[in-house]
Amino acid sequence: MLWAIFGLRRKSSRVWREAGFDAPKDDLERVNDLKYRQRLSFLILIDSLIVLTAIFISRFLLDASLDVVTPPIVISSITLLLSHHFFSFYYKLYKKAWEYASVGELLIISKAVSFSIITAAIIQQIVLQDVYFRLLAVTWMIHILLIGGSRLCWRIFRGRYHNNGGMRKRTLIVGAGSAGTMVARQLLGNGYTELLPVAFVDDDANKHNLDIMGIPVLGGVASIARLAEKQKIDNIVIAIPSLNKKQLNTIFTECAKSTAKTQIIPMLEDLATGKVSVNHFRDVQVEDLLGREPVELDIDSISGYVTQKTVMVTGAGGSIGSEVCRQISKFLPEKLVLLGHGENSIYSIEMELRELYGHTNIQFVTEIADLQDEAKMLAVMQTHRPQVVYHAAAHKHVPLMERNPEEAFKNNVLGTLNAAKAASASRVDTFVMISTDKAVNPTSVMGATKRIAEMIIQHMDRVSSTKFVAVRFGNVLGSRGSVIPLFKKQIEKGGPVTVTHPDMVRYFMTIPEASRLVIQAGSLARGGEIFVLDMGEPVKITDLAQNVIRMSGYTVEEIGIQYTGIRPGEKLFEEMLKEDERNEKQVYPKIYIGKSIEVYFEEIEEIIREFAGMNKTELRIRLLDLANNVVVLPKFASVTG
Repeated sequence: MLWAIFGLRRKSSRVWREAGFDAPKDDLERVNDLKYRQRLSFLILIDSLIVLTAIFISRFLLDASLDVVTPPIVISSITLLLSHHFFSFYYKLYKKAWEYASVGELLIISKAVSFSIITAAIIQQIVLQDVYFRLLAVTWMIHILLIGGSRLCWRIFRGRYHNNGGMRKRTLIVGAGSAGTMVARQLLGNGYTELLPVAFVDDDANKHNLDIMGIPVLGGVASIARLAEKQKIDNIVIAIPSLNKKQLNTIFTECAKSTAKTQIIPMLEDLATGKVSVNHFRDVQVEDLLGREPVELDIDSISGYVTQKTVMVTGAGGSIGSEVCRQISKFLPEKLVLLGHGENSIYSIEMELRELYGHTNIQFVTEIADLQDEAKMLAVMQTHRPQVVYHAAAHKHVPLMERNPEEAFKNNVLGTLNAAKAASASRVDTFVMISTDKAVNPTSVMGATKRIAEMIIQHMDRVSSTKFVAVRFGNVLGSRGSVIPLFKKQIEKGGPVTVTHPDMVRYFMTIPEASRLVIQAGSLARGGEIFVLDMGEPVKITDLAQNVIRMSGYTVEEIGIQYTGIRPGEKLFEEMLKEDERNEKQVYPKIYIGKSIEVYFEEIEEIIREFAGMNKTELRIRLLDLANNVVVLPKFASVTG
């Protein structure tokens, strides 16, 4: 019979394999089963010895006798042995990973031992008509001591044996709360990690001079640099997932005063949803240090004007345009038209979107087109009939545009006018143009052309049924031509990092933030507005450079900072709105609307007519004069109410 069953089992496994499936248990599962059985057998053997040892020691302590072959001792031993293993299996004591043991495991041991003793007392009463309370009480204490001690010894052994050869990096944990405690527990319990926690810092004075899991709380955040030097700290882990940007910036500033590498635990929502573990540390990014919370989207309002609609993005291959495409795709438009001048960048974003959203019904369409080609722009709009257009195509590099003002004019002014006219003729619902803080009181050709582009948008809104709006924001971290990639390249080469002026400040935002603002503006559009993000406090470029150097694992002294002087067209500081454009009330959290301005469209048309005959100097002067000659109108004074 057994041979028949065995043969059937082998035949079943062969059938599974021949059908293209693995057998019910593959080789890896068998190895794992074997390891588990070995571990289980070892624990059962150890616990059996502990149970017998506990009752024999109790006998000796109470009666000073080694005579253990008596009915009470034999019956109690057998009962304790069987009941201990029963309750150990019941409470899954043999399935615990003791290298991560905590108070919960200690309580389970207490339950298993206590119920074993109670069972032994019941059996003694039934069989012997008596209960040996003193014997059972002493046995209970020794039993718990030995069972708990064996597990503790295993945890200590694992922690020291798997210690990477004693080469673990001394780690300071910032935050002695629940997250910091979890980090410490996992680092202590996992001998394979290279980090060894040696101290906490926390601004809660009640925790100072206390030990948490054997690790001292040595002070507050202000003492990080001093403690890092004194304790020879190699790594600092910021373990406060609920930190806002401003608090994180303050803590990182203190950490940066030391030579230790600084990392941070994942965001609270990622921990809560189980996406990552608490010990999945990441390096602090420049985006973490903006000093304000990121802009979030109003999902419902965006879905209403994007989902199941045809959407076009100009400049779809650029930093902002490609991120707008990614964000829009999440709302499942019916068709997404990717328009751009560079075929390689358009091809890249198309392949990325098809890979991410190929399982959806979104139609991804690419169009290679030049904004300066008025007929082509009209043909593309007429073909696809988009309901929403995001105009992200532009020349944006300030020094380059100073040297080539005619190219800035053709792309930023003529291109915007062509796209806007084509959108109006095709009855687009909403047209959102991306502008810049450099359009406020512009001193550069790039800023002037973007200011004139804003005028075109506001003029088109007045003469068209399409809602035309502009979105104005500051420098975008990580975008092409921004300072962060430049700083990183300079650091890789050994420095120095170049900064134009020690007092230069800029407003910064991340690429996702900028894209969200563009998308959100479309949902808020009534027509003619210039939307502006509350970008918090401006950031000194020197401070930014120093942070990037420290995040790269170097000191400022090692890399160095070289000041090169302000370039043509640049300002020491940028503005988001002129004083007479400001509306103090927000239309959406952290989003403002600037008041309307006088539009000199006839002057714009005049420059367009005379453009071919102008030299670079004359064109630059005309553009700056027009961009700075504006008058505020009260049209939108009540919109933000």
